[in-house]
Amino acid sequence: MGKKKDKEQQQTSTPQQTNPTPHQQRQGPNVGESSSINIRRVLEKFLESNREVYTFKANLSNRERAVVHIVCRKMGLKSKSQGKGNQRRVSVFKTMKQVGAKRAKERLKYFKFSEEAKVVLQDLFTQYPPDDGLIANTVGSHGGGKRETVQGHCENIFSKPSLSKEGIENKREVLASKMKKATNLRQIVQQRAKLPIAAFKDIIKSTIESNQVVLISGETGCGKTTQVPQFLLDHMWSKGKACKIVCTQPRRISATSVAERIASERGENVGGDVGYKIRLESKGGRHTSIVFCTNGILLRILVSAGRSKRGTSKKHAKMDISNISHIIVDEIHERDRYSDFMLAIIRDMLPSYPHLRLILMSATLDADRFSQYFGGCPIIRVPGFTYPVEAYYLEDVLSILKSASDNHLDSAMLNVPNEDYKLTSEDKDALDEAISLAWSNDEFVPLLDLISSEGSPQVYNYQHSVTGLTPVMVFAGKGRVGDVCMLLSLGVDCLLQAKDGTTALELAERENQQEISDVIKKHIENASSDSLVQQQVLDKYLATIDHELIDVVLIEQLLRKVCTDSKDGAILVFLPGWDDIKRTRERLIANPFFNNTSRFLIISLHSMVPSMEQRKVFNRPPVGCRKIILSTNIAETAITIDDVVYVIDSGRMKEKSYDPYNNVSTLQSSWVSKASAKQREGRAGRCQPGTCYHLFSKLRAASLPEFQVPEIKRMPIEELCLQVKLLDPDCKIEDFLLKTLDPPVFESIRNAISVLQLIGALSQEESLTELGEKLGYLPVHPLTSKMLFFAILMNCLDPALTLACASDFRDPFTISMLPNEKKRAIAAKYELASLYGGRSDQFAVVAAFECWKRAKERGLEAQFCSQYFVSPSTMSMLDGMRKQLQMELIRHGLIPNDVSHCSLNARDPGILDAVLVSGLYPMMGRLLPPKDGKRSVVETASGPKVRLHPHSLNFRLTFNKCYDFPLIMYDEITRGDAGMYIKNCSVVGPLPLLLLATEIVVASAKDEEEEEEEEEADECDDGSSNGGGDDSDECKMDRDDTLLGQTGDKILSSPDNPVKVVVDHWLSFASTALDLAQIYCLRERISAAILFKVTHPHEQPPPVLEVSTLAIAYVLSYDGLSGVSLPRESVESLTSILHATEINSSKQEMSKGMGLEFLVSLMTDDKCQNSPQRRKARILSSGGIAMVNDPSSSNSQLLGTSFGTNSSLGPPSQVPTIVGYNPDGNGRCNRRKQPPRQRPLKNWTKITKQ
Repeated sequence: MGKKKDKEQQQTSTPQQTNPTPHQQRQGPNVGESSSINIRRVLEKFLESNREVYTFKANLSNRERAVVHIVCRKMGLKSKSQGKGNQRRVSVFKTMKQVGAKRAKERLKYFKFSEEAKVVLQDLFTQYPPDDGLIANTVGSHGGGKRETVQGHCENIFSKPSLSKEGIENKREVLASKMKKATNLRQIVQQRAKLPIAAFKDIIKSTIESNQVVLISGETGCGKTTQVPQFLLDHMWSKGKACKIVCTQPRRISATSVAERIASERGENVGGDVGYKIRLESKGGRHTSIVFCTNGILLRILVSAGRSKRGTSKKHAKMDISNISHIIVDEIHERDRYSDFMLAIIRDMLPSYPHLRLILMSATLDADRFSQYFGGCPIIRVPGFTYPVEAYYLEDVLSILKSASDNHLDSAMLNVPNEDYKLTSEDKDALDEAISLAWSNDEFVPLLDLISSEGSPQVYNYQHSVTGLTPVMVFAGKGRVGDVCMLLSLGVDCLLQAKDGTTALELAERENQQEISDVIKKHIENASSDSLVQQQVLDKYLATIDHELIDVVLIEQLLRKVCTDSKDGAILVFLPGWDDIKRTRERLIANPFFNNTSRFLIISLHSMVPSMEQRKVFNRPPVGCRKIILSTNIAETAITIDDVVYVIDSGRMKEKSYDPYNNVSTLQSSWVSKASAKQREGRAGRCQPGTCYHLFSKLRAASLPEFQVPEIKRMPIEELCLQVKLLDPDCKIEDFLLKTLDPPVFESIRNAISVLQLIGALSQEESLTELGEKLGYLPVHPLTSKMLFFAILMNCLDPALTLACASDFRDPFTISMLPNEKKRAIAAKYELASLYGGRSDQFAVVAAFECWKRAKERGLEAQFCSQYFVSPSTMSMLDGMRKQLQMELIRHGLIPNDVSHCSLNARDPGILDAVLVSGLYPMMGRLLPPKDGKRSVVETASGPKVRLHPHSLNFRLTFNKCYDFPLIMYDEITRGDAGMYIKNCSVVGPLPLLLLATEIVVASAKDEEEEEEEEEADECDDGSSNGGGDDSDECKMDRDDTLLGQTGDKILSSPDNPVKVVVDHWLSFASTALDLAQIYCLRERISAAILFKVTHPHEQPPPVLEVSTLAIAYVLSYDGLSGVSLPRESVESLTSILHATEINSSKQEMSKGMGLEFLVSLMTDDKCQNSPQRRKARILSSGGIAMVNDPSSSNSQLLGTSFGTNSSLGPPSQVPTIVGYNPDGNGRCNRRKQPPRQRPLKNWTKITKQ
């Protein structure tokens, strides 16, 4: 058994090579393609089930079991083989979180407050001593205990237009006049009339009139997206009725571009009768009749309306679905998570709104399932508008390349069959009559005319409705040799049977047509022989390559074959990701055949490629030059390239997903769905008949899933879970999600609820908290909302806005198209990050935005973006999103209209780190030292060790003897093809974590040292020390909400007692009893301050919260980076990279202002001279601590009297305010000359959990 296990593991442990050649691509055991497909299908079904274990039958071979191990590892499953001989079986387990996993031993990171912070804290707690009832009584009694609500607000753009019948008639007349006078509009009208959807206009209007839900199923290009809203608007106007037609799209770009398209078709600018509303951007208002929006926007409108109807929300009291007359949900087949969730809400709402009409629009596949979901609603099926495409599969491609001398496109392009062609009833009647005339009266001309005019498989394989005879049967029985040969050359199916079971061969033999019989026999034998040869070639090829990798050599050979056999037409190659695009591009450029820029234009299309490069795909190349586009699935639906004639489909895509069993994101190459394969194929038939080469076998094609897995089953769903509670606070989250078309698995729901509980949005009983209610109102993720609230308190809004918008948008850094610029791009990012300490991927984005904004103001945008590989379009989008998000905060009363004083601490490193922690928590870890010459890994709460991605700025972090394990905050863990990794992270200090983590537990450091000496340090199995009644995982520890009684009193009996603090049950720190007690109190006051801010946005906080917030800001400013000491290698590596790439070495470049000095000058202009760092440096040099003295506030001297001597500061704009209000006035501060005395701890043991 042991030997067999070793043998299997040996087959599965081959590391993936970075740039494999075709001869190196074979990875893992050699098994048949059908076996690989079946194994993956079984494992996918197991993942979808509720079972925890699956055991394969004992009939698997050793190689097949090895395949199971490989696939399991990629899918995040555990596998184990057991048994001997023919009874050996492999079992598969869903990997669960490793609770209580053994941790790496560490020297505890020690935290203590600095002397400066101690002064602030002593003054704070002298004025406002710790008291378990102080905060509750102060906040609870404030304002009579009433919670402030935002004024009733509704999105005017979703309100019905106030139009009279005369006003509507006037609009109709203006529109008709435009259509008559404008030549371009007349042309548009003619083009619209030619769309397939135009013939269905009347039936669409009448069906929607008489049914509350209607599904329109149509292929891409039929015109449903742009025409159906106009059909409805014109129909309503013709009846003299105003309407509000809300149309949703899964993507922002689709919502805006379709709105602009419809507006142009009606001769107006977007924002008039046609507008859009996307996250943080809108055009239009109440007067707008057709509104395009993303699914997420309409979801929030529906949730607000649902709360209003239930009487649970005063905020949206004016929002009413009765304002909306029609809801059109487009592209429902894409299964966007918001659309699935939204459809469940709408289905429940429809009975309460009989006037509302819901129109679902989808591709042709799977329409029946959506119809059934809405009680069998009627389906209107509309044909598509594309040219026919000849499709080849891998076995065909191998045969084509094997016959290099033959031009495979000659016959194919002469008469490409249209597989989408559908026979009408008139066509069938004509064919019935023609077949009958040919068979009964020997009149062959009508049948031949039909065959030659239509030329599609549906015609020459048509079977008579009564007899079942086909054209080839008729010609075979009548002895027409030439016509039989013609049909055989077209690919007719000669094995079809008539109603009496007769085939064409049998009919020829029965009618004594020997010559035709011989022709058909030979054709069948050749076809069988060709198929056998094709299969042998395919099997041989598949045995030498890895099915999961892209064979760039095969693509290169196929491209050369296509370019040799044809001269015109762009070629579109679909590849999974950037690595494959890069490898293919380098392979082509290295080939002399393609390395002629006058003959070939090779363009890479990827979301991270600069927009200027992306726009090249739409330009037609000069005559004699061929365009080759290497693209991800971005070219599948998002854009249309109108000169593409040939498509090479690798059949693979990079898909981001979510593994709820391990609570990690996944980004792996996977097989596309049948729907995606069809979309890719259709890209070749946009402008003329085309050809598509699928680089996967027909067997693989048949096994592809019909559609991509619905997004709600493969993405984290915290936002959706919070929206459930906002919609109906009494509804259980799991119960509502079970109403969706494809509910998420229980583990996904459980993980989402856990996150919401960790950030305080939900209670342990899943009840919606006051904070949770506010977190759900902003159009961002709940974690991001909490970060914004904290940033407002800390006067650090500006970077928080950038972090908030960037977290939900694409990476602003572009990919260099030149191989020798890769190092320069890395160095540029390091240089930007160095402005914020050089230890944060997130702050590199903040620095990039700040520098871009200031460079743009100076007219240096182009140079900056080029030098630092920054996308100007992404930055412009972020700029717009930030402004819109800022307006949302103003609208909710969280910040004043004048925001100039809301970011005075935007450059304070300690406060910045705390803001970042508030937005990324609970995604935290610690960096462990490298072993055996390998790179460092990150240990996380779930247990498994995770690597840092090479693209992370912290990838080069190393350790030295004096360097504690760095603390890491990250956005997500991703499981890719090469394993688990973290791509974006920041090194932070312990104080922000201690202040903002959900739970901290305390134990006596002495007890912990004794416990570590025991043989099993992580177990408490005797039960004696805690009375035998406590939970074993709580041994000798006290939660922060139960720091009472004998144990707590003992631990905190003396200020200097050493204690061990455990954050969220796994991350440990050492401190003193006094420092820990003060941290407990600050945690409570942070929580209270945030809650007060969001529930009373326009009011001045109570004195205890106002002063405590100020003190916390100072403490973070002093000690926020305590414990962070970057190793020298990161700085030296940056310097070497900068010198190696000569970013700063050229005097010419320096004269242009492009260097580190240029960035520093951008970040330290006149506006930045009063940044917190500079203020603090000036203040500390004079022996003072800054403080706000607002004349209008009764709290202006609360800390001033206890700080000692009167040391005047500069103008009030040079010091931070508390919550962004009242920036005027003069401040005073001073500092004690002697160390602060330590107070007795009699009050500290009464502190409760925040």
